Amino acid sequence: MTIRLMVGLGNPGAEYEATRHNAGFWWVERVARQWGVNLRLEGKFHGYAGRASGQPECWLLLPQTFMNRSGQSVAALVRFYKIEPAEILVIHDELDLPPGGVKLKRGGGHGGHNGLRDIIAHLGTPDFWRLRLGIGHPGERAEVVNFVLKAPTLNEQIEIDRSIDQSLQRLDELRAGKMEAAMLALHTKPR
Repeated sequence: MTIRLMVGLGNPGAEYEATRHNAGFWWVERVARQWGVNLRLEGKFHGYAGRASGQPECWLLLPQTFMNRSGQSVAALVRFYKIEPAEILVIHDELDLPPGGVKLKRGGGHGGHNGLRDIIAHLGTPDFWRLRLGIGHPGERAEVVNFVLKAPTLNEQIEIDRSIDQSLQRLDELRAGKMEAAMLALHTKPR
């Protein structure tokens, strides 16, 4: 099954642009530049959306509902274009991976990530693909909110950018739904 929707998670507004929580936005913005897709604010989808040319048809989406309500945006586009959960790739920041870490998986829980929690609630299933971009963990659970809403350090940013570069090398495989090949490449450590 091919991927027909790539959703980057983040928060709208200049004050959040450079924060760790917006790693998913950074990834989709890079894809939009690479593919020459113009992301336009679409009120009915509550976000910036654009369609990549070529086959299979693939939408890029940046929800503008704030992280905790990402599902509202995703569900609106998914229902309009009749996209199945298995045809969705959600790109998000991941506390459980160090900066520079990147993992691909299908299904599973939300792991405390409010964007994923809301998407699962709106779709009624966790059975969509996730590309998890590591941002590291502050060490204290009480510090998580403060941590994700701050900019990464320079070294962390370099590592996050490297993980984005690494995963974008698998973009054709991801779009074509060749997830096993993409996973093998992303999860195998270079020697």
